[in-house]
Amino acid sequence: MKNFEISSKFSPSEDQARAVANIVASVRSGNKYQTLLGVTGSGKTFTMANVIKELNMPTLIMTHNKSLAAQLYSEFKGFFPQNHVEYFISYYDYYQPEAYIPRQDLFIEKDSDVNQELERLRLSATASLLSFDDVITVASVSANYGLGDPAEYKGMVLFFEIGSKFSTKFLLRKLVDMGYKRNDDFFDRGNFRVNGDVIDIYPAYFNDEAFRIEFFGDEIEAMYHLDVLENKKTQSVKKFILYPTSQFIVGEQRLKSTIKGIEEELEQRLKFFEDAGKLVEAQRLKGRVEFDLEMLGATGMCKGIENYARYLTGQKPGETPYSLFDYYESKGKDYLVIVDESHVSLPQFRGMFAGDRSRKETLVEYGFRLPSALDNRPLMFDEFINKKAKFLFVSATPNDYELDLSRGAVYEQILRPTGLLDPQIILKDSDNQVEILHDMAKEVIARGERILVTVLTKKMAEELSKYYLELGLKVKYMHSDIDAIERNELIRGLRSGEYDMLIGINLLREGLDLPEVSLIAIMDADKEGFLRSRTSLIQTMGRAARNVHGQVVMFCKKITASMQEAIDITQKRRKFQDEYNRAHGITPHSASRNIEESLKIEDGTEILRKGANLEKMPAAERAKIVKELRKQMLDAAAALEFEKAAALRDEIAKLRKL
Repeated sequence: MKNFEISSKFSPSEDQARAVANIVASVRSGNKYQTLLGVTGSGKTFTMANVIKELNMPTLIMTHNKSLAAQLYSEFKGFFPQNHVEYFISYYDYYQPEAYIPRQDLFIEKDSDVNQELERLRLSATASLLSFDDVITVASVSANYGLGDPAEYKGMVLFFEIGSKFSTKFLLRKLVDMGYKRNDDFFDRGNFRVNGDVIDIYPAYFNDEAFRIEFFGDEIEAMYHLDVLENKKTQSVKKFILYPTSQFIVGEQRLKSTIKGIEEELEQRLKFFEDAGKLVEAQRLKGRVEFDLEMLGATGMCKGIENYARYLTGQKPGETPYSLFDYYESKGKDYLVIVDESHVSLPQFRGMFAGDRSRKETLVEYGFRLPSALDNRPLMFDEFINKKAKFLFVSATPNDYELDLSRGAVYEQILRPTGLLDPQIILKDSDNQVEILHDMAKEVIARGERILVTVLTKKMAEELSKYYLELGLKVKYMHSDIDAIERNELIRGLRSGEYDMLIGINLLREGLDLPEVSLIAIMDADKEGFLRSRTSLIQTMGRAARNVHGQVVMFCKKITASMQEAIDITQKRRKFQDEYNRAHGITPHSASRNIEESLKIEDGTEILRKGANLEKMPAAERAKIVKELRKQMLDAAAALEFEKAAALRDEIAKLRKL
């Protein structure tokens, strides 16, 4: 097995090294669950990387949101450039699941916009897991959703080797069975093309490289990778493994048994509806399923194929569906699951099954789906938590659940490599909170630092920002009505100094790394509830722990139990950090971090502005523009700027229609 090798100019601090040694020893002693309690800014990601290196186990890192997953993917790609770091999140830019509302007799058709780059990354993850041992996959909740059987998926692969013989007719038919489409005109992912004795295949999980096979009769004479943009040879290979275009692709025999199983279930269900006098439901189900069967028979695929997953995988009713975990388990070796921000991620995983089940039961009851569609589901929480893996929960504020599971295997990481202390806490009367904050903000701004303010409602965020604007402060608000790209712009603007204050509600908690912020203001801190719970307060306070002048001001009339707990924990940590710094002669300094690139795309790209009259442009010129735009699109996708990549993809589509 290839070892995991970290590439970093840093080495673990004393506190990080201690946490790594303890976690590794715990896993090796046979403990299934362990928790890393690491304060904000203590370098938990670097600790996780060192744990992976020491254990040398394939690893699945799960988190609760896509933004955090993208951040982790970038970081781990940097830490492990020689290993296979993969990205596995939902491949939809937009997804509206099918649903039925009986009261209104309203059926909502499934609607989605698949991001091709994310689909490629998912396929790359499953292909890597079946091919290599040194794999780290960064995933969202998507890892808990059903996939095809890894054994069936692996059974559909093609092995190519110099000197081996293939009938061209067999090969082309096999490629079609694997989900590849012949396209001699426009070559894209999931396509193949034929030119005499040369076959080009563009694997669905490759980025900007295709694969060329040159035959002499039926014998493979040469194989090499091909740069798609330049159509130039990059490197020769002696062996090559090609995987299908979908995890749900199955062999001919399994497809026949799938169709037979669906037909039998349809017959039973139609009889059930007819006996119950539900003729509308029977007719509805008959039309939908027969169409799907026709598509499956002709192409091996249909829209919503995942609803027939039970038959495609050969599983029994109610059996645990296959998921990404099974691709890790397919080799029968130990693997590690790291749950990042576990205090949010685990409750989210727990709620997934019930929500999905409720929607699908209604669809089954009213004849939109067969009962077997209920087996196309996410993992139940018990199925997830009892997987064969070793688990590491990572959070600054783990819940009692993780701590109880870990049974004492809880390791703290309280010291920051920067020497920074937990922020100083100031309590102020909430009667004049708006005016008091204004005066405090002016002092912070004069030092060239920034302020985050957390309030309880959208209305208050908007009104407060309007009021401070009138008083001459540069301020913006951020809440859930603002899309992901705009949020990114707001955070960039705050960090770069376009404005000095950002007002939010719950979006200013986990995962934000803002070294320029030295003051956190928590308005109405004594209004007990989710937004002012112990966990929320500690996470919010943590945003001020990146700056040497970090302060938290809590506006309140009384001190609640949550506030007291958060204050006690913070002050205890601050005292410990200060004593350590004094004993070791450490001078705290603010963290530093590069400002992220903008995700916004200005109207029209530079290339398009150069050729304003595109209709009259010669086809060869337009092809050059498409080529350059495609390169930009792939670069943007590689940098995880999917919104930018999608905008470029749309421009390319417009040009191809001309």
